[in-house]
Order: sequence, then structure tokens, then C-alpha cells
Amino acid sequence: MENKIKVFENREVRTVWNADEEEWYFSVVDVVAVLTDSKDPKQYIKKMRSRDSELASKWGTICTPVAMAGLDGKRRKIQAANTKNILRIIQSIPSPKAEPFKVWLAQVGSERLDEIADPEQAILRGAEYYRRKGYSEGWINQRLQTIEMRKELTDEWKARGIEKEKDYAILTNEMTKAWSGLSVREYKDFKGLKKENLRDNMTNIELVLNMLAEVTTTAI
Repeated sequence: MENKIKVFENREVRTVWNADEEEWYFSVVDVVAVLTDSKDPKQYIKKMRSRDSELASKWGTICTPVAMAGLDGKRRKIQAANTKNILRIIQSIPSPKAEPFKVWLAQVGSERLDEIADPEQAILRGAEYYRRKGYSEGWINQRLQTIEMRKELTDEWKARGIEKEKDYAILTNEMTKAWSGLSVREYKDFKGLKKENLRDNMTNIELVLNMLAEVTTTAI
């Protein structure tokens, strides 16, 4: 696991990257301290759990003991949560500082429902996202094609009885090794990536080679 300190509003939040899960874990007490300005965030967490019975009942699932460095430099296991679960905790914080996160979650939820009703919106939003990130129109068109090819491949795998995400990951890993010589994890490490999408960080040539591998795999 890789330990880091992230800064939010000039306050430190301890984080750990879990490479096996490809997830960031955040110190719950640090996040609560930043969003509430509480002098005793541990006590605040107790009160928060007493107010939210649903949160309290699932606390053992939401939080994971993760070793992080304390103020004295010593590493101890503390309560941590991944991105999904830390956002769930934030929903239970009645603080003005937490409100922007809640508004953002509501916006994301609304957009997701729109995309379920009209999948084309997801494609258009994706293209606009890439434009804002500075990708060229040629790269964007190539990337959208890879999404279509990937769906055809996963549809074929599903038709062949593949259902578990773990099995999709294993097959993708083997296919990536075949054309690049690297596993997905090794490829992401080579590019200095963590949670980012590997394909979003490929060149045009890499996208073409990956797409060719997926088309060939689907046909075979």
C-alpha cells in the first residue's frame, strides 16, 4: 500500500492507495475534522452514528482498518473508507462544508438517471469530457470506437457464460499481455496510473492495437 497526504482547504487528510483493489482509502477522522472543524472528530463520529442508524448498522462494512502514520510518526490501524464509502459518510455530516459534496452527488445521480433513460447522453458527455481534458477530435473518435468494440467483446463473453467481473478482468489481462507484453497492472504502473482508466491514457497507436486485439478476440 502507498501512503500519501492530501491537502484539503489547507488541512491534511491521510490516504492510502491499495494497488490490489485499485482504491484510495481516506482517514475517516481526518475527513470529518476538515468538514466539521470539530475539536474532537472522534466524538463527532460517535454522535453522527447515533443520529444515522442506517450508517451505524453498516459501519463495519463502510470502514476498514488501515495502517496510517499518526502525528508522532508511528503507524497504527485507523478507520478508513474508500471513495464510495467516504461519500456515504459525508452525506451524514450536517455541515456547510459538506454541502458542495452533497450537491455534486445529487448532480451525478441525476445525470446517471438521464443516461439510463437515454444512453446517447452518456456518449455525448464522455466526448465533451475528453474535449475539456484537451484531447484531439481524432483521439476522441478513436476512443469512442474502442468503447463500442469493448462492448461487443463483453457481450460475446457474456453470451459464452462469463458473468463475474473478476473473470472479465482475467480475460482482459490475458488479452492485454498478448498485444503489449504487459499485464493491465504493469501497463498502468508503466504509465504512472492508479485509478485512472488505462485506455484514456493510451496514444492513438495504442488504442488501435488494443482495439484490434479486442476485435480479433471477439471474432475468434
